[in-house]
Amino acid sequence: MTTTLAFPVLLRLIDERASAFRAAVASAPSLDVRVPTCPEWTLSDLAQHIGEGRRDWAATVAAGPAPAKSAAEGAPAAPREREALSAWLAESTGQLLDALREAGPDRGCWTWWGASQSPRTCGAVARHQLQQMAVHTYDAQLTVGAPEPLPEEVALDGVEEFLFTCVATSSAWPHKPTAFDFHATEGRSWRLTVDGDGARSARVPAPGTTPVADGGEGPDAAGVSVRGTASELVLFVYDRIPADSLRIEGDAGLFDLLRAWEPEE
Repeated sequence: MTTTLAFPVLLRLIDERASAFRAAVASAPSLDVRVPTCPEWTLSDLAQHIGEGRRDWAATVAAGPAPAKSAAEGAPAAPREREALSAWLAESTGQLLDALREAGPDRGCWTWWGASQSPRTCGAVARHQLQQMAVHTYDAQLTVGAPEPLPEEVALDGVEEFLFTCVATSSAWPHKPTAFDFHATEGRSWRLTVDGDGARSARVPAPGTTPVADGGEGPDAAGVSVRGTASELVLFVYDRIPADSLRIEGDAGLFDLLRAWEPEE
């Protein structure tokens, strides 16, 4: 299944989230404040990560399927002066967006994900970059005391993108086969199935609609299900908010097993 968002929309949303990130950083009383959701980092560290990461991915996209040398290697640290930092962050985002526009969505690209459900294309890179930018924007907003939910269209695509890119694997699940259901209150649902063949996800009908035609295993057969807004689901899977922020039914301990799982590939 491909992204629900068109490539130009992905690029627009990356730009919007990057602008929101810069606004949060600009409003901080100090760049040395700790980021609650990334406790080993200060806001300055987070800004450095965002800027260097977008520059690295710009170089990776430009290189095509071949791995690219890090664009941040040997480069100076992010500026500490606020206006210069904002300009440096904007330039970093601009480099990424320019590289993606030049490449287009279908060109092959090196990615860190292998046997996932996401293709190794520039379009898939753009899709993942949007989620990285969105979650780290939340981190920055939380740091300055003004957290905002992820925009709905970003979050709805983000649940699926996380499952397809960060969870899907062909490595065998080392526990009893089961399924995880994710229900967004906006009316979209997904099922993650884990068994001896690995982990794969698919959209499923939302509760109260037509059952899934998979041999009798409907949405209610999951070992655990979690329900919340799409933004809450994304923040939950990225460990930004606790489980008690959402409604969980079934064996909540399965999420601990899933988080602790380290596939061999």
